[in-house]
Amino acid sequence: MNNLQSLNRRLEAIAWGAFFVWWGLTELFPSLPGGTGAIGIGIILLGLNASRSMNGIPVSGFTTTLGVLALVLGVLDFSRGILHLSFELPVFGILLIALGVIFLARELIGTRSQSE
Repeated sequence: MNNLQSLNRRLEAIAWGAFFVWWGLTELFPSLPGGTGAIGIGIILLGLNASRSMNGIPVSGFTTTLGVLALVLGVLDFSRGILHLSFELPVFGILLIALGVIFLARELIGTRSQSE
């Protein structure tokens, strides 16, 4: 097996392990501020891709997108508690719409580039 493939699998295993440990911690301590779990997951996913990049492994656009969206979700959820908004932000709905727009834009831009 190629060394880069082996390293990529190890990095992914570390990221999955960190993901489940972080998720478990957020479940054990429900007193953590809202958005803490999503911020941590975003950092884990972006850290995985940063490690890939530093080691010459191609970065995954999907996990980078999910990492950024998780950070945005977490920051919005976290800021809701700090800003004491008088209305409820539909954070999950916003996240789903953003993810759908990213997938659609990627496909449409890719289709347009291939036809030229």
